[in-house]
Amino acid sequence: MRRTVLKICFAAAIAGLALGVPSHPAKSPPKHDTTVLILGGGVAGIIAARTLHKQGIDRFIIVEARDELGGRMRSTRFGAEGRRATVELGANWIQGTQVGDGPANPILTLAKKHGLKTAESDFYESIVTYDETGAVDYLTTLANAVDAYTNLTVVGGGRVPKKQVDTTCRTGYSLVGVKPKTPQEMVTEYYVFDWEYAQTPEQTSWIASSWANNFTFDVDQGGFSDENLLSVDQRGFKHLIQAEAQTFLKPGQTLLNATVRTITHSNDSVVITLANGTTISADYAITTFSLGVLQNDDVLFEPALPIWKQEAIQSMSMATYTKIFLQFEDKFWFDTQFALYADTERGRYPVWQGLDLEGFLPGSGIIFATVTGDYSERIESLSDAQVQAELVDVLATMFPNITIPTPTAFLFPRWFSDPLYRGSYSNWPASFVSPHHTNLRANVGKRLWFSGEAMSQRYFGFLHGAYFEGIDAGEKVASCVLGKSCKSLPFVELISNANPYIV
Repeated sequence: MRRTVLKICFAAAIAGLALGVPSHPAKSPPKHDTTVLILGGGVAGIIAARTLHKQGIDRFIIVEARDELGGRMRSTRFGAEGRRATVELGANWIQGTQVGDGPANPILTLAKKHGLKTAESDFYESIVTYDETGAVDYLTTLANAVDAYTNLTVVGGGRVPKKQVDTTCRTGYSLVGVKPKTPQEMVTEYYVFDWEYAQTPEQTSWIASSWANNFTFDVDQGGFSDENLLSVDQRGFKHLIQAEAQTFLKPGQTLLNATVRTITHSNDSVVITLANGTTISADYAITTFSLGVLQNDDVLFEPALPIWKQEAIQSMSMATYTKIFLQFEDKFWFDTQFALYADTERGRYPVWQGLDLEGFLPGSGIIFATVTGDYSERIESLSDAQVQAELVDVLATMFPNITIPTPTAFLFPRWFSDPLYRGSYSNWPASFVSPHHTNLRANVGKRLWFSGEAMSQRYFGFLHGAYFEGIDAGEKVASCVLGKSCKSLPFVELISNANPYIV
C-alpha cells in the first residue's frame, strides 16, 4: 500500500502545472522527470528550493525521507497524558541574533517573519552548580573557564593570517596556560566548549573552532551577536522553516516518506532510486544529506564519488548532541535556567536545563540533561531504562536530601544510530585542512551538487550555515538551468602537506 501511495504522489509531483511547467505547448517534451531534485527537506534544501523559485525555476522536487519538512529541526509532544508539551529533539537555539542595525542572523529573520516564540538563554547568570557532594558554588571557576575560552578563540583566530599550522584545541588551551584537572574545572570547560561543538577539545581544530565562534558571536569579527534565543514555540522550532516553505511551494513539489537509496549521476542527468524501487530522473540534483549519512554510505553513488571527494567526506567529523528529557509530577530542582554537575568522569550528564520556568514551559514538570560526542554514542547502546536509571542516580547525587521520584515520562533521540542523520552536526578536526573543505563543497561533474551546514566554512555546525549554503547551491544550479555560467566549484585532486614528513 505504501508503495502504491508513493507512486501516486510521484505522479502528482511530475504533473505539468504542479511543477510550474509553462502552459503554452513545449517545443519538445522534457528530457527528465524534473529539472532539479533537492535531496533532503531541511533548512539547506528548503532555502535552495526557494532560491530556485526566486530565479523563476519551479520545476523541482524536494525529496524527504520523513513525513514532514524540517530536517534536524525535529520536535515532538512529550509528557504524560494531560501534561504534554512540545520539546526540541534537535536544533533548539537561534545562535547569534543581531546588534542594532548590524547583520542579522537569517534564522532570526525567519523567526520574526513567522512569529516564532522564543526565550533568551542566560547561560552564565541563570545557573547553579553541583558536584558529587551536592550543591557547591564554583561559579568563579566557571567565570575562569569563560575567560579561558575567550582567550582560546582570540589566539586561535589570530593564527589564521600568520599561516601557522593548525592543532587541536587541547593544545591551544595548554598554550594559553589552561590545563583543567579538578571535576569542577573539567565540567566548566565542557560547558563552554563541548556543549557548543559536541566534541572534546582534543577532537576539534583550534583555528576553525575559533573562526566558527567569532563569525557567529563576535560583532567585531563580523558576527551577529552573543545572544542565544531558545525556541519554546509549541508549533516547534521547525515551524519557521515549514512556514517559509509554504510561502512558495506548490502542490506536488514535495515528496515525503521517500528514502533515497542510490544516486546515479552522469554527464547529462542524475537518477535517484528510492527505497521502494521508484526512480526519478533530473537534469541536476542538490544533495543536502547530513555529513554522517554521506560518511556511512547510507546513500550509494553510482559511479562512486571520486577519491578526492570521499577523502573530504571522511576527514570531517560528525558530532552527536543528545538531549534527554524527564518529566516529574512535581518540580524539585533549581529555579535557574541551567545547572552544572561536576562528575569525576568528564562528560557524564554535565548540563541540566529546567523548562518549568516562567517564559519557558511553566507547569510542565520537564527537565533535561545534555551529553555529547563519545558519551552520546555510549548511551545510545543502552536501553531507555538504563539511561533513565543513570539520570535518576545523578539527580539523587545533586539533591542528596530528596528522594527522587520515578519520572512520569522519559525520552531521548538516538541521533548517532539513526540512518537518516548519523549524528547531530558537523565539527572540524585539526587534521581537516582548507583544501579538504574545498573538496567537500565541490560539485561532481556538472549535474551533482552538495549543500548543508557541513559545507559552510564559516558557519559549519550552525543552522545559519545550512541557510547560507542553501542559497549558494540554489544560485549555482539556477545559473546552470538558465543557461548562464555553469562553472564548477574548484577542487584539489591531491592534498599535500606544506612541508613533507621526513622519516
